[in-house]
Amino acid sequence: MSTPPHDLVGVGIGPFNLSLAALAHPLPGLRTAFYDRNPRFTWHPGLLLDDATVQVPFLADLVTLADPTSPWTFLNHLRARERLYPFYFAEHFHIRRTEYDAYCRWVAEHLPALHFGHHVDTVRWDPGRALFEVGLTRLDPDGRAASAGRVHARHLVLGVGTEPWVPEPLRPLADAPDVPVVHSDDYLTHRDTLLAAGHVTVVGTGQSGAEVFLDLLRHRPVGRERLHWIGRTEAFAPMEYSKLGLEHFTPDHTRYFHALPEPVRDRLVPAQWQLHKAVDAGTLAALHDELYRRTLHGGWPDTVLTPAVHVRAAGRLGPARVELHLEHTVQHTRARLATDAVVLATGHRGRPLDDLLAPLAPRLRRDRAGRPRVDAHFRLDLDPSITGSVYVQNAELHTHGVGAPDLGLAAWRSATILNHLTGRPAYPQPTRTAFTTFGLRPLTPQVPPARRAARLTPLADGT
Repeated sequence: MSTPPHDLVGVGIGPFNLSLAALAHPLPGLRTAFYDRNPRFTWHPGLLLDDATVQVPFLADLVTLADPTSPWTFLNHLRARERLYPFYFAEHFHIRRTEYDAYCRWVAEHLPALHFGHHVDTVRWDPGRALFEVGLTRLDPDGRAASAGRVHARHLVLGVGTEPWVPEPLRPLADAPDVPVVHSDDYLTHRDTLLAAGHVTVVGTGQSGAEVFLDLLRHRPVGRERLHWIGRTEAFAPMEYSKLGLEHFTPDHTRYFHALPEPVRDRLVPAQWQLHKAVDAGTLAALHDELYRRTLHGGWPDTVLTPAVHVRAAGRLGPARVELHLEHTVQHTRARLATDAVVLATGHRGRPLDDLLAPLAPRLRRDRAGRPRVDAHFRLDLDPSITGSVYVQNAELHTHGVGAPDLGLAAWRSATILNHLTGRPAYPQPTRTAFTTFGLRPLTPQVPPARRAARLTPLADGT
């Protein structure tokens, strides 16, 4: 307690907590600190392919949709790098993923509240001081423990992000260091090895799977591609990107979803997979164009694209070959596939909070499925004896819906947290954000007043 306690301590510095730190930075009298174990900001480095774009418009940066006058907007980043005019003429509404990563690193380099190279070990509530005590380990440049310490905070925000998810049948192979089975999160690290492999199989029919398959295809010889692409979905389906469909990623829909009964929410999330787990239509078009180009001189590319396929089991065929046991989920037929390398584009899951919050577990209220309950202000539902709040970022899919992991709602969620934390509208929120009215509300939808017609001045003759 040699220094005053922080008003807010953040665990993890991904895009969502970076958004919160950027919006908190100008608020007077608010003491914040954010900690991350990485030595610097990093955002899915293994998937920063040259042509891959972010699936939200550039206006969905860290701050603009809450405060377009902030110094941390993407446009101000371009201005600081003297790239504003080139961007203006490029007419890119969706920017490259590498460009978004560079923008986030620029913001991270200018916020003094960020502390990289620190691992948060434990979090506990100190009832005597009415503060959270956060145990930290400072890491050296090689990631080894250098020293231990602790900080105190009135409130916490957990933005620990996600981790690669590997299906159970493939976990033993993915964990073996000498087997060519890698998650797409590490694709660029292993890209040369994968390109040199005789036959490569990509598992997963979402955006990452499509991007990896397309990149491999573009770098394989015509007629000797030797690529398989399989996944559980029943089609290589395009992302729902109609304008009214996108209104599922608005505060209006988030509030509607949060008010639904728990069983209804649990049914809706998997049914809405095409809103956030399908493939960008442009990527599918580019993939088809590349396949078509390879037929111009006769013949078909040596590729197999099969949806509705489930990997039942997997094993090794010698030191550097893998056998996948497949089942078609519609035909209920089975087959075996021998391959030299596997890329698992099987997505991510939220990092579990149980270990970090173990000291708070008896006071953490859960739903019927054992998941933490999260209120409308993105706070964990804790026993009233804990007077501080624990906010969460991208850990509330089960309570707030498909917008939870979406970058487009980052600024709004950060503003919601800061408004609740400070007890004032530090960032005023819009009362309505969608043309769609979700549900039969008891209140009349808010409609702006009609413009009054200009009053005409009568002429001298009264006409």
